[in-house]
Amino acid sequence: MESRFLLLSDVAAELNVSDSQVYHMVRSGELPAIKIGGRGQWRVERARLEEYIQGKYAETAAWVRENPMSERDPE
Repeated sequence: MESRFLLLSDVAAELNVSDSQVYHMVRSGELPAIKIGGRGQWRVERARLEEYIQGKYAETAAWVRENPMSERDPE
């Protein structure tokens, strides 16, 4: 059974980015997360990560529609 919550390092590995990038995403509120325990360790719920990824797909699709590739002049 998959764990409900992920460490920031797990999220970084899943997204293929650095731990510091994930930390920034969490601290900025871009990626929802919670702090748990006496030391306030960050955890990201797997479902929230999947929602984040789906949102990024939608943002990218919108960007592609708004910024079509220009055709090159025939050489």
